[in-house]
Amino acid sequence: FDKWTDGQRRRILVDLLERCSLSQQKFCAKQLQARVPTEAVDFTTRLPRVLSLYIFSFLDPRSLCRCAQVSWHWKYLSELDQLWMLKCLRFGWFINFYPTPFEQGVWKKHYIEMVRELRITRPKTPAKDEFIVIDVQPVKSNVPERKLSVAGQGTTRGKKELPPWRSSDKNPKDTIRYNYLDNYDPIEQARQA
Repeated sequence: FDKWTDGQRRRILVDLLERCSLSQQKFCAKQLQARVPTEAVDFTTRLPRVLSLYIFSFLDPRSLCRCAQVSWHWKYLSELDQLWMLKCLRFGWFINFYPTPFEQGVWKKHYIEMVRELRITRPKTPAKDEFIVIDVQPVKSNVPERKLSVAGQGTTRGKKELPPWRSSDKNPKDTIRYNYLDNYDPIEQARQA
């Protein structure tokens, strides 16, 4: 066996494994696992639960929600009340009842509800009666009128003209957006925007 090539050894090993029973193959698998280190092992299954929770405690709420999509075990860990309670208490958000041991995810739901309450609302548009238009004069341009009328004809055929209050930009950058799952204070974030 020591003098055979790698290909010859592999063929012999395959033949031997095919002739072994299921219990013998399991024995071989255990022997191989002890000798060959496994790759891509989930650290949360190897570490004690306390250490996994400690690592997850450094994540912001958005990252915790993304971790919940990795696997069932990560979902279980990332939705534990021990993680979300700290995030709520940091903002001074308390629940007004004692959850039973069978209730899970109470603090995460509470966090999301509290952030929704802090949502910054858009300014309301005034009613039609309140809307007053100041006398508007057309802007004079240096372009001759003949060219303006030609440009106007092209827009009526192809596309509708947008009203003056609408922008043609499909991704406006001047709107204030707030992500529920960030750790930042929503009022402070709105001021910065």
